[in-house]
Amino acid sequence: MKRQIRFSHLVVALSFASVLSVGGVVYLGYRFLLNEFPNVEPLKTQYPVVIYRGRSFEPDVVLKRGRPDSWVSLSQVSRGAVGAIIVSEDWSFYGHKGYDPHEIKEAIKEDLAAGSFVRGASTITQQVAKNVFLSHEKSLWRKFKELILAMELEEKVGKRRILEAYLNVAEWGEGVFGIHRAARVYFGKHPSQLTAKEGAFLAMLLPSPKKYSVSFRARKLTPYARKTMSSIMNKMVRAQYLSPEDRQVQWSTPLSFEAVGAVQSGMAPEEVGEEEADESDEEVSAESGNSAENLTAGRSENEANQENF
Repeated sequence: MKRQIRFSHLVVALSFASVLSVGGVVYLGYRFLLNEFPNVEPLKTQYPVVIYRGRSFEPDVVLKRGRPDSWVSLSQVSRGAVGAIIVSEDWSFYGHKGYDPHEIKEAIKEDLAAGSFVRGASTITQQVAKNVFLSHEKSLWRKFKELILAMELEEKVGKRRILEAYLNVAEWGEGVFGIHRAARVYFGKHPSQLTAKEGAFLAMLLPSPKKYSVSFRARKLTPYARKTMSSIMNKMVRAQYLSPEDRQVQWSTPLSFEAVGAVQSGMAPEEVGEEEADESDEEVSAESGNSAENLTAGRSENEANQENF
């Protein structure tokens, strides 16, 4: 009897230990998921703010409850600027659910051929996921997390807020974050006053703002800048963000820093970035096989959503 009691105690103890072990694994797994895949829902009501600490450090992004003074809503950004950025950065923004399968397929091909990460294939939604919630390390695990969070953002936050967050945290030069600051630095105006050509210039900067801002420092558009901006404005015509007549008029009008040959904002050209652009190997990206109809539908949705939060 004594042995039976002891044996039964042992069974209970082992069972309890097993439950604790499973519970511990589940808890650790839960904590891991919380750390690796943060909750994106706060972005619906909170504002991402970029903390810039100088060139030697990666900028941090924190979510704050109060609306920053520099924050702009979609209704405070000109239609031309929004259109230029959408057709340049994410042709099918209004047609996908956070990721672009065609772009991912093409990126995998290029990365495998190069043996390294040479093409990001990130949609605007994925860029928001990375900039607001993740680190900037280049790894498959980070790309996987970016993809999962992008789908979460689409489901829980929505296109309108995603696009607004992107415009307010994107980098446009050394220490230049958000379209409010970018419009002031490059053109000395509010984002609501940006022309389509100025929007095309800002969109041209986005892949590598420190590098491509050489045009601003030189007070003259480089061949690469002209080629890319022209392509962006052509896409804007196809997407009906811009009429062919307006495109012709705006293209023939020099940008303010070209026209006056002097800085229109309070920032010295050297502060925007120091790297020089190498245009010889640059190519204007293709349109990812997406139709102009998707862009036109997106433009209509964007116009309907041009309101303050």
